[in-house]
Amino acid sequence: MPAATESTSLSAADSFRSGQSRVVIEHVSPEIDGGRFPIKAVPGDVIAVEADIFADGHDYLTAKLLYKHATDADWTETAMTLLVNDRWGASFVVEKQGRYAYTIEGWVDHPASWQHEIHLKVADGQRITSELLAGAQYLDGMIQRAGGKLPGKEKKKTSVSTVEESADVKSLRDMAALFRDENRYDEAVSVAESDQFTFFANRYPERQHPTRYSHELGIEVDRARAGFSTWYCLFPRSASQAEGPGGEPVHGTFRDVEALLPRISQMGFDVLYLPPIHPIGMAHRKGKNNSVICQPGEPGVPYGIGSSEGGHDAIHPDLGTVDEFKHLIAISANYGMEVAMDLAIQCSPDHPWAKEHPEWFKKRPDGTIQYAENPPKKYQDIYPVYFETEDWQNLWNELKRVLLVWASWGVRIVRVDNPHTKPFSFWEWVIAEVKREFPDMIFLSEAFTKPKVMQELAKRGFAHSYTYYTWRNTKAELQEYLTELTQSEMKHYFRPNFWPTTHDINPYSLQSGHEPQFLIRYFMAATLSSNYGIYGPSFELMEHVPFPNKEEYLNSEKYEIRRWDWNKTNKLTYLITLVNRIRHENTALQKTNNLTFCNASDDAIMAYLKTSGDNRLLIVVNTDAYNRRAATIQVPIWQLGIAPDQEYTVHDLLTQAYYTWRGEWNYVELDPYALPMHLFRIEL
Repeated sequence: MPAATESTSLSAADSFRSGQSRVVIEHVSPEIDGGRFPIKAVPGDVIAVEADIFADGHDYLTAKLLYKHATDADWTETAMTLLVNDRWGASFVVEKQGRYAYTIEGWVDHPASWQHEIHLKVADGQRITSELLAGAQYLDGMIQRAGGKLPGKEKKKTSVSTVEESADVKSLRDMAALFRDENRYDEAVSVAESDQFTFFANRYPERQHPTRYSHELGIEVDRARAGFSTWYCLFPRSASQAEGPGGEPVHGTFRDVEALLPRISQMGFDVLYLPPIHPIGMAHRKGKNNSVICQPGEPGVPYGIGSSEGGHDAIHPDLGTVDEFKHLIAISANYGMEVAMDLAIQCSPDHPWAKEHPEWFKKRPDGTIQYAENPPKKYQDIYPVYFETEDWQNLWNELKRVLLVWASWGVRIVRVDNPHTKPFSFWEWVIAEVKREFPDMIFLSEAFTKPKVMQELAKRGFAHSYTYYTWRNTKAELQEYLTELTQSEMKHYFRPNFWPTTHDINPYSLQSGHEPQFLIRYFMAATLSSNYGIYGPSFELMEHVPFPNKEEYLNSEKYEIRRWDWNKTNKLTYLITLVNRIRHENTALQKTNNLTFCNASDDAIMAYLKTSGDNRLLIVVNTDAYNRRAATIQVPIWQLGIAPDQEYTVHDLLTQAYYTWRGEWNYVELDPYALPMHLFRIEL
C-alpha cells in the first residue's frame, strides 16, 4: 500500500494508520454538533449512550462505554449491549458537579467469535481438535492479562487482587492444558462451550486493534438547582408596604424584601429573582407607562442602568448598600432560597462607561452615541453596548469583572436580559470564565427569539432557557412543543424554564383576567417543567389589564413603584403553595424529560405521565378555561407494570380524593370553575 500523501483526506489517512482496526463507530447519541458542545446534566442523572457499531464480516464484537470526571486520571468502563440492527447502548450515572467526558471503544472479539463457531461445529457433529488448540492460545492471552506468566514472558501488572489472580490464573492454566489434551476431548469441548470460558474471555478481553471513537464528548454537570428550581420575581422597590403622605407608594429597600421572605418561602419558592438593582440614569428618563416625559419624583426604568452613583457594579442607593444586599442574600439562604440578579448589558447615557469608554458604543455620523431603537420605537434612555468595537477585549473583560463582583457578593444565579442581541462567542467565553472561578454559577437565558438562536445560546453555556410556553395554549400546541423539548436532541442541552407571564409580557391569553385560565397556565408550567417561575405579586393577584393592543401591562412596574397587598390570598395563591409542596415531595416532578403524553378522547383534555422510580404521577388538565369537559384517558399501564384486568388506585394530591381504576381507559370530568385539573399519584 502506498504511503499517505499530503493530499490524502483526514479520514483516509486515519484509515491508513489504523489498517488493522475493523470496527466502525458512528451516529453516537447524545452528541451535539459533532461533539462541539457538551450535553447538560445534574448529579444523579443517568446518561444513556447509543451508537451504531459494526465491522466487516461475521465476527462478534465487543464495545465499551468509557467515561470519567475531569478530576479522574483513568477511564471507567461499562459494557455496551447490542440493541437492534447494529445499534448498541449503555448508560452510566454522573455523580458530581463538573465536566465529564465520554467516548466509545470497540473491537472484534476473537474469543467470542471462536466460541460461536465451536457451538455451530459441535452441533453439526464436527470434530474440533484443531479449534481447541486455537482456543488454548486465546487462554494463554488471558493468563497473561490475568497476571500470569508464560514461558519467556514477564508477569504483567493487573488491577485484580493477588488472591483472585492466583485463582483465575490456575483455572485458566487448567483450561489451556485441557484444550491441549486429546485424551480429554469430550471434557474440553464441554468447557469450550461453557459460561466459564465466556466469563474469563469477558474478564480478560483480548482487545486487539480496538477502534476508539473520534471524539471525546462532554457533559456539563451543573448543581442540583439547575435541574429543579422554582422562581419568584419581584421588584425590590415595590416591596414596601408603607404609604407616603398622599397615599403614594414608598420606595422599597432590601430590608423590605427581607420582610417578605417568610411568605415567599412558605409558598415554596427557592429562587428570588430581582430585576436590575443598580443606579438609574436621569438623561431621557422614562415616566409612567413608558412615557418619554418623566414627571418629578418618578423612579425611572431599572434597565436604564448607570448614573453618577455608579454602574453595573453599584447598588441603587434607595434600595440599600452592598452590605445590605449581601445581608439579603444571607437571610434568603436561611429560608432555603437564592437571590438571582439580572444582567442587562445596556447603559443609561449617564453610565460611567459612556464617559470613560465611549469607544464601547456605536457612534452616529454627527459624533453622538447611537441610542437604542426598534423602529419606529426610540429608546433615548438606553445606549446599547457595541460588541464590534475595536476595544472588544477590554469590553469583554469588564463584563466578566462585573459578574465576578456579583459572585463575590454571594450571587450564584444570573438571569441575562436579551442575550440574543450579543455575540454567541462572548457568552461561551464569559460563562466558561466565570464558572472556572465559581463552578456553581447558573445562567438563565431570557431570549424570546428565533428557535435556532435560542438553541445556540443553550449550547454555548446557558443552564436555563426561557421558552415559547407563554404562547402555547391549546392541547395540540402544547403537546407538539413539549415533544420537541423532551424527545428531540434539544433534551440533551436545552433546559427549559417555564413562565406563564413575565414583567415584560402580559400574554393575550390572560388579559381577560379569567381565574380558571390563570390556574391552568400556572399549573401546567409547574408540572410540565421542573424549572418554572412567576412574575410575583402581579401574577398572584391576576393582574391583567393590558397596555392597549399590546402584550404589556398597563401601569407596568417597570416604570413606576407599585404598592402590593402582600397579605392577600386567593385560589391561585393556594394552588401555588400546594403545587410547590407537591413538587418537592414527588421526584417525578423534579425532572422535565420524563414526560409521556396519554391519549384522551377530548381535544381539550390533556393528560401526561411523569415517573421517577416508584413515583408515578398522572396529570390531567382541562385546557378549556370556560367549559366543563369529560374524557376517557388511556393510561399506559404497560409502562407501569399494571396488568390489563388489575385494579389500581389514583390518589388526587390536590383534593385528597381516591379513585379505583381498572385497565387502560378511565373516565375523568373537569369543571374549570371548580378545579380544572387532577394531579393523580398512581398507587399499586
